[in-house]
Amino acid sequence: MIVPFTLSPQSPGKPIPLWIGNGFRVGENIFPVLEYSSNAHGWTDDLTTMHEETAGSNHFIDRASRQHALAQVCKYVKGKTPVILEVGCSSGFMLRLIRDRLTDALVMGSDVVHAPLEQLAKEFPDIPLFRFDLTHCPLPDDSVDAVVMLNVLEHIENDSAAIQQVYRILKPGGISVIEVPAGPHLYDVYDKLLKHFRRYTASSLSSLVKRANFQIVEQSHLGFFMYPGFWLVKQRNRRFLSEEEAVHRQIVEKNIRDTGGSPLLKGIMQLELALGGWVSYPLGIRCLLTAMKAKVLDD
Repeated sequence: MIVPFTLSPQSPGKPIPLWIGNGFRVGENIFPVLEYSSNAHGWTDDLTTMHEETAGSNHFIDRASRQHALAQVCKYVKGKTPVILEVGCSSGFMLRLIRDRLTDALVMGSDVVHAPLEQLAKEFPDIPLFRFDLTHCPLPDDSVDAVVMLNVLEHIENDSAAIQQVYRILKPGGISVIEVPAGPHLYDVYDKLLKHFRRYTASSLSSLVKRANFQIVEQSHLGFFMYPGFWLVKQRNRRFLSEEEAVHRQIVEKNIRDTGGSPLLKGIMQLELALGGWVSYPLGIRCLLTAMKAKVLDD
């Protein structure tokens, strides 16, 4: 499938990149990943490796996160061949789900890290992959039907500039499915190790997207039923904020491994998702928000 818009040159004077179905042609060269200038201060290849080795693709909260995002995309994205971009695609778990469900869509991925994108390009050479800083997004105006961002905005220092770029590239009527960590008062060693600039409240996330002229269509939380236990763990972990990074890493890896494969927690999350079709949860581990760019009214 051809990318249905013209991409920006990687730098002034360079040829315009062209997607050819299994890579980007730039002049006489073909690249599996189209790389622009990257600001990776909020994430690293090493953190990706750590997360994959501890949580992998089966951690209950991440699985629920992807299920919710996929349901939102299927609910709001219309048209025969929609263009769907995942920002922060990392190892591609979400990309796989979208592509398998929406078989006629053009699915694209982007991230700021290099190694996971290169590996993903080998596994899925037919998916356009970009490396760029979202605050300087190279995609053209009104070119994408949906943008999925799961736990991305907290890694971007200027989250306002990032969300404005998302609004710019979305087509009128396009949606953004956003997830971020909840509770600024719960910032602990996990957040520090994973280079989070902040945690959010539902109201702060809502204000952020509204300032970019988005309309909020759905808002809730993920992890409502397990919030009390989560709160206790976060309060315990906050006591170690002044310790060295090696200590933070040990704590985070142990927490992920101890909870990730729990059948009980997985069952609780599935119940929460099932009820979430009728209930908007007032608190939780993560804030969920689906926002829409206003449609252009006919004269």
